[in-house]
Amino acid sequence: MNPYHRLIKHSGIQPLFHAIEMSVTAICNDYPLHLHTEGLRGTGKTTVIRAARHILPPIIRIKNCIYNCHPAHPHCPLHRHLSPSQITQLGTEVVPRPFLEISHSAKPGSIVGSIDLSKLTDQNNSLAALLPGTIPQAHRGIIFIDEVNRLADTSPELADILLDVMGTKPGRIQIEEPGLPLIEMPISVSIWAASNPDEDPGALRQIRRQLSDRFDLTIPVSQPNNIQSVFEILKNRNSNEILKDTLSARFESPLREINTSDEIRNILASIYINFKLESLRAIEAVETSSGLEALLAAQTEVTLDHVASVIPYTLGHRTDANTIAEILQYLAHLKDPKQSSAAAMPALPIHAATKSPEGWWKKLLQKLAAKLSSGFHKNLSAENQMTDEKNNKTMQLLKPAATTITAPPKSAAPLSQMPDHKLLTTPDKQHDEH
Repeated sequence: MNPYHRLIKHSGIQPLFHAIEMSVTAICNDYPLHLHTEGLRGTGKTTVIRAARHILPPIIRIKNCIYNCHPAHPHCPLHRHLSPSQITQLGTEVVPRPFLEISHSAKPGSIVGSIDLSKLTDQNNSLAALLPGTIPQAHRGIIFIDEVNRLADTSPELADILLDVMGTKPGRIQIEEPGLPLIEMPISVSIWAASNPDEDPGALRQIRRQLSDRFDLTIPVSQPNNIQSVFEILKNRNSNEILKDTLSARFESPLREINTSDEIRNILASIYINFKLESLRAIEAVETSSGLEALLAAQTEVTLDHVASVIPYTLGHRTDANTIAEILQYLAHLKDPKQSSAAAMPALPIHAATKSPEGWWKKLLQKLAAKLSSGFHKNLSAENQMTDEKNNKTMQLLKPAATTITAPPKSAAPLSQMPDHKLLTTPDKQHDEH
């Protein structure tokens, strides 16, 4: 496999590289950022994600801790009650940051934890102990799930576990085994997933909407669309050149030094309310991703440009394309008020003068009922009984070529925009003329 630095960042897949670097930066700051990439098979999604394991900065943990306890913040059942001096005596070690995968054939016990059979069957010292699963062992690292849409469809129990892990930040894991005490602990792990929405069973947001919403970023990828990109991919796919890792320092920059002003937060709050986003996670993902965008750009202040750049990836799986376009237009207007005033309209409260469909329909029925109760139905009956020469004539088909069609004097107006007194008219004046 080619190293991450040698992979070609063509336009169809470049956003995935950027999202990976944002997620790595977040987990290095002890904050999980979950990402899901969607695209046709053969677009390189899985290749890029698996190559990214080699750019992960290492971690410092308590020596031999299989739960990857941070020496300053131990969380596992073995170390969380120890004092700093006791942890110092145990010592620390530097190990690769975890990058583990969950397969579709995995069992809940293998990804959460189960009884350690090797210790239980030890003839010299048999004891009941827990063996942590994939998720507890990936603490402070990455878990990758390929074809996550198929896993959500065929293994709902595994999807339920992911919902718990991704539901809060940090997440939580609960290990239950008969005869052993219940173990619950926080888990800080970023979930990376890939899927092909065009193949069975379909897009993740259609199969398990709750799980789709747990992902902070959803990145669409596509094939290269020019000859030069394909040429570079072929040229570099068997390269053995080793490039110096220049990203680690950026990944470990402190996210807490990035300032998100109250003005930006107020704009994010207005987007959430006025564009009717369903999930608070959506706007939280926008705020976090905007800060990471600023951090990777070596800036200290979140700007509207940072917010706009992450909107398509944080909201693409949570709302429709028209809403995203309106949000981007709203942000562009805030940045440059000289743009058309219509750009700001979507984020404004609903205009008080606009009638809801229920409002004008209710008024229409009320007026109709009033007319009928006052004898209007008698007039209608009388009108139906009127006869004249035209009614007695044999009906003939019209000839389109010989028929004169007159356009109405005014263009039609929506019912919701008509004044109340024009919602219902009567032929009383016409009757008086007969």
